[in-house]
Amino acid sequence: MARITALKWGTGKSRKTGISLDGGKAIFIEASIALKEELRVGQELPEDRVAALLKADTGEKCFNAALRYLGYRPLSETEMGQKLSRRGFDEDTIRSAIDRLREKGLMDDAGFARFWKENRQSFGPRSKWLIGQELKHKGVPQEAIDSALGDMDDAENAYRVGTGKLRILKDCDYESFHRRLGDHLKRRGFGYGVIIKTVDRLWKEREIT
Repeated sequence: MARITALKWGTGKSRKTGISLDGGKAIFIEASIALKEELRVGQELPEDRVAALLKADTGEKCFNAALRYLGYRPLSETEMGQKLSRRGFDEDTIRSAIDRLREKGLMDDAGFARFWKENRQSFGPRSKWLIGQELKHKGVPQEAIDSALGDMDDAENAYRVGTGKLRILKDCDYESFHRRLGDHLKRRGFGYGVIIKTVDRLWKEREIT
């Protein structure tokens, strides 16, 4: 059993509360936890209560780290877990943090899959298959992938990609045009049938103009 001999609340950017215990021991926890637990000088703290406070503090650190990561860009749950694991947090703490994010509407693999698709559609169109592979690599469940990509049209996306390359292919002959544009579409994950139709369509349109 330990007794609180002093409480020192953080100032400025510090959100830590220093808790001095008799015997010269001290622990530091997030101020929000100290407030929630209504800690006060003279209060007796059993060992298991001290351990619980430290565990809660670790959980808060983990959650706050997750919020900072989301400040950069949306993440899948798997990506978030990997980042937090590299920070040294254990599996249970990470799972609790992700659960909190989900409850607050800040993390959702289905929403992440939609974000990823829309980002790709806007800044780097590619095939439905390739975007699906990217999402799988990020640990997004297949159901969420299928839902997000269900309305994608590979023929339309391939045409958008090809149109964007026409300027640098304007002086190519038939063979070079087909080879270079076909290779580019292949790198974007499009299948043979879509590539052939897209290249032929763009070659004919180029000839007309």
